[in-house]
Amino acid sequence: MADQRYEDGMKVRREVLGDRHVGRAEERKSDLDREFQAFITETAWGSVWARPGIARRERSMITIALLAALGHKEELAMHIRATRNTGATREDVKAALMHVAIYAGVPAANAAFDVARKVYEEDETQEAAR
Repeated sequence: MADQRYEDGMKVRREVLGDRHVGRAEERKSDLDREFQAFITETAWGSVWARPGIARRERSMITIALLAALGHKEELAMHIRATRNTGATREDVKAALMHVAIYAGVPAANAAFDVARKVYEEDETQEAAR
């Protein structure tokens, strides 16, 4: 069963975060974090993200709000980038961060808006370079 959760998790992880990101993460695994990475793939991706009932767009918005509320900026940026694959729009991200302002505090939302702004500026710079 754990093997199936791992396989399901890796599939969803690649679909949400992209093959390039997951490939880099897989290459960086070491003896220290190999079990931890398997745990994340099985539980976060194979059990939670692969679970039926909530569409990826909504899961993405929930994840963004939680990461913003907790101040996890690097993970937040990664999940904002992942909205390219989940269907959550900039307006969706803005709405989620407005909720953060009310339910987790203005400073948390302010920091999260800064992260989102930087991610979107990077996207625009990359688009302009193409």
